[in-house]
Amino acid sequence: MEHPASGNLQDGAADGHSTSTPPALPRSVTIRDVAQAAGVAVSTVSRALSNPERVNAATRERITRIAQDLDYVPSSQARALSSGRTGAVALLVPDVTNPFYFDIIRGTQNQLKAAGYTQLLVDTEESAEVEADALARLRRTCDGVVLVASRLNDAGIAEMALQLPLVTINREVPGVPTVIIDTPGSLKQALEHLSSLGHRHIVYVAGPPSSWSNRLRLAALQELARLGGLQLSVVGPFTPRTSSGAAAADAVLNSGASAALAFNDLIAIGMLQRFAARGVRIPEQLSLVGCDDVFGADFCNPPLTTISAPTEQAGRVAISMLLGRVAPGGLGGGTRERAVLPTHLTVRQSTGQRASGS
Repeated sequence: MEHPASGNLQDGAADGHSTSTPPALPRSVTIRDVAQAAGVAVSTVSRALSNPERVNAATRERITRIAQDLDYVPSSQARALSSGRTGAVALLVPDVTNPFYFDIIRGTQNQLKAAGYTQLLVDTEESAEVEADALARLRRTCDGVVLVASRLNDAGIAEMALQLPLVTINREVPGVPTVIIDTPGSLKQALEHLSSLGHRHIVYVAGPPSSWSNRLRLAALQELARLGGLQLSVVGPFTPRTSSGAAAADAVLNSGASAALAFNDLIAIGMLQRFAARGVRIPEQLSLVGCDDVFGADFCNPPLTTISAPTEQAGRVAISMLLGRVAPGGLGGGTRERAVLPTHLTVRQSTGQRASGS
C-alpha cells in the first residue's frame, strides 16, 4: 500500500506549506533617490549630510528634510570600511531624567539619523568622574562627542578635544567649538519683569557649583541687580532636581525676599510643591521664576513663569558643527566655532505684584 506521504504532491506541499516564492523585501532608499527628490547632484547630498558646512543653509535644510521623509539611512558599514569611522556619535548629558535634555536628545538624534549616524546616549550622573571615564571609553567606539553642560574642568575638556572631534553645549572652553543657549541674556528680562511688579529684594536659588551655566547666571544676575539698584541674595547650592525644592523653598522664605529666581524649572517645581504644603500663596505672597521651560512647567499650580530656550535647535546645531569635523575635509578651516541661541522670558501665573509689607 502506498504511503500517504508519497503521493504525487510536490516537494514541500505535503506539510501544507506553500511553494510560492516569498515576496521580495522593499528596496532601500539610496542617496540617488534623495538627490532626485531634492533636484540636486548626488555629491551635493553627500556633502549636505556628511559635511554640512560646505552646503548653503537652504539647500542643506531641504536635503535633510527630504532624507528624513524618505527614511534614508546611509550604510554605516560601508562608510566604516572606506573611512575607518564607526558611524556613531556619543551624546553625554548630566541627567537623562531631566526634561531639559529631552529636546536636545531629540534634536541630535534627528540630525544624526539624517546623516546616517547612530547616537550613543550616556548619562553622566552629574559627576565629572563618570563623565571622564565615559569619554576615555568612547574614544575607541565613536567618531565624535557632544558634551552637554559638562561637569569637567576646562583642562579636561580641552585635552579630550585634542583626541577626538568634540562640541559642547552650554559650556565654553577656549579652542573648543560650542553652542551656547543664552540664558543670561534673558535674565535682564526676568529682573525687569520682577522690578516692574514692585520687587526690590530678589533671591537666586543656585544650582551645582560645577555647573558653568550656574556660574554664568549668578555673575550676570549680580551685575544686573547692581545696575538696576536691586538687592540680590543667593541661597544654595542645590542639585538641579525636584527633590531639592523643599530645602530651596525654606531657604527662600528665610531670606526675606519677595521674589525668587531658580537655577532650573525642576528646583522651581519642587519649590511650588513645598510652598503649597506650607500654605504660602504664589504669587500673592512670593513670586517665582524658573529657567528652561521644561515640559510640565505650564501645568504647575500656578503655571511657572520661566526662561524659554531653543533646546532642540541647540542639539541640531551642535551635530551640524560636529559633522563638519568628523566628515572628510571637515577638519581645519571653514568650520563654525561658536553659535549663540537666544532665549526669552515666558510670563505665566507664578509671578505677580509684590505684596505690601513684603
